[in-house]
Amino acid sequence: MVRQKIQIKKIDNLTARQVTFSKRRRGLFKKAQELSTLCDADIALIVFSATGKLFDYSSSSMMELIQRHNVQSEKSNKLLGNTQHLHIQTASSNHAVLSKELADRTTELKQLMGEELQELGLNELMKVEKLVEAGLSRVGKIKNDKLLNDISKMKTRELELMEENEWLKQQVEMQKPGCTRNTTEQGNSAESITICQSLVPCLEADKSFSDTSLRLGLPSSNGH
Repeated sequence: MVRQKIQIKKIDNLTARQVTFSKRRRGLFKKAQELSTLCDADIALIVFSATGKLFDYSSSSMMELIQRHNVQSEKSNKLLGNTQHLHIQTASSNHAVLSKELADRTTELKQLMGEELQELGLNELMKVEKLVEAGLSRVGKIKNDKLLNDISKMKTRELELMEENEWLKQQVEMQKPGCTRNTTEQGNSAESITICQSLVPCLEADKSFSDTSLRLGLPSSNGH
């Protein structure tokens, strides 16, 4: 039969609570004794009931175990304090290094801008001069690259505008009245040429017919 699982919460009934406390306390002390015997461990338990009554168990002297606990706690606290102190020192050292580096970078930037140069020696001034020249060279190169790129884009746009302008001119010329009349006249001329070409065979046929009629109308020389 499966045992019903007990819900862990405060027992409201006072009598049931006291009975449960007594049973579980004895069970806890029994488990502590077994653990001490099986594993050769030093164990100390201190329990206060809801009414304030003290119950304790120790595998050896309770006072000795409490003193050992206090000594270990002091060592742990001291070690923790040393560790925290070491972390604080490390953080402070890192902060000092970063602060110095920031100050150096700020001074270097000001010197590149021409400030705080009076305290520098000749060699330091020459270093600053080289840094400025190198920076100007890089700036000039980037500027030239951007200018060439902009010029290339402008030339491409110029060609596009010229092509658009030429196309617009052609469209305007085609919309003029003279261009329409010339186109119509050219169409009429082509049509006239086509009609004339179609009449040529007819004229040739009429000419052949006339020649035949004339030959048939002449008197024969044998008849006279």
